[in-house]
Amino acid sequence: MLSPMVKRTVRLRFTILYAVLFLVSGAALLVLTYLLAGGQSSSTSPAPSQPGGPVATQQVIAGLQAELADLQTHQSRQLLTGSLMALAVMVVVSIVLGKLVAGRVLRPLRMITAATRRISADNLHERLAVPGPADEVKHLADTIDSLLERLEASFAAQRRFVANASHELRTPLATMRASLDVAVAKPEPAAQVVALADRCRTELDQVDRLLEGFLVLARAQHGVLPDDARVSLRDLVSEAVAARAADIARLDVDEDLHAAFAQGSRTLLARMVENVVDNAIVHGSGWIRVATASAGGWSELVVETGGAVLDQEHVDRLARPFQRLVADRTGSERGTGLGLSIVAAIIDAHGGRLRLHARPEGGLRVTISLPVAAA
Repeated sequence: MLSPMVKRTVRLRFTILYAVLFLVSGAALLVLTYLLAGGQSSSTSPAPSQPGGPVATQQVIAGLQAELADLQTHQSRQLLTGSLMALAVMVVVSIVLGKLVAGRVLRPLRMITAATRRISADNLHERLAVPGPADEVKHLADTIDSLLERLEASFAAQRRFVANASHELRTPLATMRASLDVAVAKPEPAAQVVALADRCRTELDQVDRLLEGFLVLARAQHGVLPDDARVSLRDLVSEAVAARAADIARLDVDEDLHAAFAQGSRTLLARMVENVVDNAIVHGSGWIRVATASAGGWSELVVETGGAVLDQEHVDRLARPFQRLVADRTGSERGTGLGLSIVAAIIDAHGGRLRLHARPEGGLRVTISLPVAAA
């Protein structure tokens, strides 16, 4: 019985199968050889004694026949022992050869597995393109390539729809905003008209932010970087905090900023930092701590906020679009439900990691890790 520590792979099963088949066939051949040898030994009968022959001669003949029988028995035992030893050696050899043969047979499958693991949503254009004859392995690779082609078309259609819809909706929004401005610009507009215009502007601004979020999300998910440069996370955090000085004045801000550089789009990285800071300002309570550092090949941005104790299971879903923690957040005038999902998409586009942790004392800690940019 195999130990639990032994990994039960297909290669191991093939090796065991080859060894067992060889052992069974070898044992059957050994039994057949022994039976045939025993049959030939038993078929040798002593010569009939000549009536009236000398007694001494008959005794010599009987002794020779006995010695011959003992010799045949000894040879049969030697044949059996040698065959068993040869069978044991060949079992070991068959295991080694079976492992080598199984590895060679499964090599195309390992290549397919490795290539499939390298393909993600960002490089669906790649194909396995396995060469060779039209066998089962080739058919499997072609099937996976066909599946990747359909997935690529589906992802591309989804991203085009989001981008095109966001662009097309900006025109009627601009028209509606211009109509409101014209209505309010009339001499002595009614108070109800002014109030309605202000409310409509607020809603239009919210829709505009939502469309802008869709555009950024689609661009980040598609891996389209508008620019590529060595970006300082410390500078981005300082700019974002300074631009929100009025909103952040009600909170106690603790900044621990050290040099941290990332390679990528300054536009998208700035949006990432702004979304994280905005999320802390809108949903935090009492204080905010922002820190940047660089260690172990990663540039990190950590944003912590105070607040109520949160459920980690709910926190883990915040990186999905339109996910919020509690009901009162759904009515936020500034939130669109896309903030952290945009952050997650930008981080993925830059090869980083996003970790969301519910603080035991209450509040949320957001940790962003990006590969350090070369100097």
